[in-house]
Amino acid sequence: MELERKGAKEEGGSRSTMEEWVGNVWGGGIGLRHRMGFARPRGELDRSTNHVCRILNADAGPLDENELPAEVHRWSGNAAVQIDNEKLQAKEEDNASAENQRLHQQTEGRTIPATQTEQPPTPNKRKQLKNRILFGSGIGAGFLGIVLAGGWVFTLAFSGAIWVATQEYFELVRSKGNTANGLTPPPVVAEKICVLICSAMPIMTLYYGGRMGAVVTTAAFALVTVLLLQRGPRFSQLTSAIFGLFYCGYLPSFWIKLRCGLAVPALHTRVAQSWPVLLGGPSHWTVGLVATIISCSAIAMADTFSFVGGKAFGRTPLIAVSPKKTLEGAAVGLSATIGVTILLSKLFQWPSSIFSSALFAVLVFMSSLFGDLTESMMKRDAGVKDSGQLIPGHGGILDRVDSYIFTGALVYSFVKIGLPLFGV
Repeated sequence: MELERKGAKEEGGSRSTMEEWVGNVWGGGIGLRHRMGFARPRGELDRSTNHVCRILNADAGPLDENELPAEVHRWSGNAAVQIDNEKLQAKEEDNASAENQRLHQQTEGRTIPATQTEQPPTPNKRKQLKNRILFGSGIGAGFLGIVLAGGWVFTLAFSGAIWVATQEYFELVRSKGNTANGLTPPPVVAEKICVLICSAMPIMTLYYGGRMGAVVTTAAFALVTVLLLQRGPRFSQLTSAIFGLFYCGYLPSFWIKLRCGLAVPALHTRVAQSWPVLLGGPSHWTVGLVATIISCSAIAMADTFSFVGGKAFGRTPLIAVSPKKTLEGAAVGLSATIGVTILLSKLFQWPSSIFSSALFAVLVFMSSLFGDLTESMMKRDAGVKDSGQLIPGHGGILDRVDSYIFTGALVYSFVKIGLPLFGV
């Protein structure tokens, strides 16, 4: 009996203590509400305290959740949030401790799992821009010297660039992105033959000139023969190889026709009148040289100001193939192309009219943009950003000459067919 009284006394004391604790907690919250001007009456406070005590009392029966006042739900929710915050803070402390331990092990030269190694930092954009300007200026100065030299210097330089660009083209064809889409690259033997033929086309153009159609037809026949002799030839192999022959070899060869084939002296050019005799004299300046300089300068302005204009004013995407290109950038690039073409035409006295110069500029801009977008489409399908890493800050050779590939053929046709319509 005495033990039963003692247990009942202890139970009553524990319940009293529980009620007192809940009252203090609940009363603090109600006191705060009272100071803010919306406290509940004392009777509601007692009922809320009893409800909480019934929850905490293990002997109490099941309690309907709807019976609980709003303060109970709010108090329990805040407590749960506090517990979650404490768990999250403890987890963050554990992660920080593990990271410090890993760094300490790295300092001591211990082996660290590959999954825990840090990612390399992103390249400095300022350094990239510096390399881009430095190498771009060097390429521009070297290319101007090659254009002025003409002849074999110009032809062999073009042949070397085509050699590298064709290899980069077939690297894009063999990329994982294209093979995943079902494109079967041509065999290595066919690729090597195509690279050899493309790099030889500038030399054959210098020798055969207008008979390049027969040369290209013969080269295509030889390439198709090699593809058909392999085991299990695919149509995708044929299309990628023939397009490479056309894209990397035949089209760039028109620059040889333009620079070296149009050998008519530009007698009215002001620069030619004062050109040193040791460098060829006035006769060195031909229509082909003037047209090549104006075309290349216009392409450079189109690329540069399209990029700058897009960065400064670009809002409207131009085409899905190249998401970074914008209509605003294209408009700025076109304006710069027309401006530099008219300025150089006045300097070289060719073409003679402003209208023909503006039309020439529009043709150059559209062909350069078309070449740029064509390579962007190939890189997008291949899943790569650049065609190569040969030139720091610029990517590969194909990234640098993509705007020139279609331009040479269109400029040559315009000079031979279009300008005579203007009496030039």
